[in-house]
Amino acid sequence: MTSIADNIDAIRLKLLKYESEYLRQAKSVELLAVSKRQSVEKIRAAHAAGCRDFGENYLQEAVGKIEQLEELDLVWHFIGPIQSNKTRAIAENFQWVHSVDREKLASRLSEQRNPSAPPLNICIQVNLSSEPSKSGVALADTEKLCKFIDPLPGIRLRGLMAIPAPLDGLEAQRRCFRPLLNEFKRLQQQFPTMDTLSIGMSSDFEAAIAEGSTLVRIGTAVFGARD
Repeated sequence: MTSIADNIDAIRLKLLKYESEYLRQAKSVELLAVSKRQSVEKIRAAHAAGCRDFGENYLQEAVGKIEQLEELDLVWHFIGPIQSNKTRAIAENFQWVHSVDREKLASRLSEQRNPSAPPLNICIQVNLSSEPSKSGVALADTEKLCKFIDPLPGIRLRGLMAIPAPLDGLEAQRRCFRPLLNEFKRLQQQFPTMDTLSIGMSSDFEAAIAEGSTLVRIGTAVFGARD
């Protein structure tokens, strides 16, 4: 059975391969290890293998891990749907939030971030597939939300995130991601703090890298089956 360190090495080799293949700068795509439903011991193993950034979906589970691992130099990303009554704990415990899709959430995170802490890094979640059941702002409304978030104190607008509906085939996946890349490039001209395109998971990260991803969110391929 392969170890977590072996898994991470294999993923990093694939990242380098795809960066080269799609004419991206080497090491321009970061790995976010999605650690939801994974044990503290597995997170320690991933950190020992060079991972520093970890993504969590469930607040209560995440806060327990953050407390247990506070001696490690980890960067915690909240990547799940956000309930309004959970924003304070998110603002207090995380360095990144990838799933902001409403002005109300941005306002609460801004107000509840400790003024003495570094700004909370924010990505706007975009609903690329126009699925009513999925979180995310419509692509056409993304600029408006950026304009609302950009001046808020205590948070910093860093980019866009999406979780498209599963698609078969590299070209279909690329076509789905492409409008988001075009909008990201356009918005970067207005909002200079935007440097992060958080797209790509285990099943589609090649397509995401081809279409400009700067951060891929990988879970099972890093840790193995969830606990």
